[in-house]
Amino acid sequence: MSLAPELLERLRAILESPTYRLAYEDAELLAQDDLRPLRLQLELLKPERVLREQGVHSTVVVFGSARVSDAATARARLTALERQGTAAASTDPVLGRELALARRRIEQARHYEQARRFAHLISTRFQQEERCDFVVVTGGGPGIMEAANRGAFDAGARSIGLNITLPHEQAPNPYVSPELAFRFHYFALRKMHFLLHARGLVAFPGGYGTLDELFEVLTLIQTGKMAPIPVVLVGRAFWRRAIDFDYLVDEGYIAPTDVDLFTCVDEAEEIVTALERFYTGRMAQGAPP
Repeated sequence: MSLAPELLERLRAILESPTYRLAYEDAELLAQDDLRPLRLQLELLKPERVLREQGVHSTVVVFGSARVSDAATARARLTALERQGTAAASTDPVLGRELALARRRIEQARHYEQARRFAHLISTRFQQEERCDFVVVTGGGPGIMEAANRGAFDAGARSIGLNITLPHEQAPNPYVSPELAFRFHYFALRKMHFLLHARGLVAFPGGYGTLDELFEVLTLIQTGKMAPIPVVLVGRAFWRRAIDFDYLVDEGYIAPTDVDLFTCVDEAEEIVTALERFYTGRMAQGAPP
């Protein structure tokens, strides 16, 4: 039965109408304010299903600055600035600050290398075909996050990236395993996924984001909201100056035992030793906690 042209046009309009879309295919519907609980649930469920399907049993979380780079990149940045003229830095305060920061970035590159080495060590040791333990998980972005994902990549192992949508889009680093790369809208759900399978937390120097994530974990452990895990702060000099934990104890804002919730180290091998010590030799025997 053929339809008149006006009915054909009406049928086309029906098929293209947003109301005719299947509900789960309707992006405009899912973006509505009153469907926020559903979006939250989806962000909770999706990564969990994938990790289960991929055989990921436990993770080790690596936090740290997105602004730190590898040594070669840091040196190239400094060289480019120096070409603009070191002499001009005395009369150009902006250039002077950029030069000073570029020199510090070369020093900070050691944190990039330590994060990369730690991820290589832990991934080589614990990732097996039939079971994946202590899988490195990062925020999936640049800097220390890239270094940790890169270390796992160097070892031929998989690693997880939990990226986040930001006003200025943060692209995932290329070392995250494609099948374990996730993107979140909600910081709260992203934080939850960092910890759901975590058997260790390693925090390198960083800014607001790193400090926020670190102190949330310490608070959860301190208040008994999560089971204790080893928390390792890398870079003694940085953490000693950035956070005066002794002052917090002296002023009575934290208990003396609260400083036992973490360990400070400098080298990748010391991170592994701290994890081993926490799990009383089980890691040294190749068994997951």
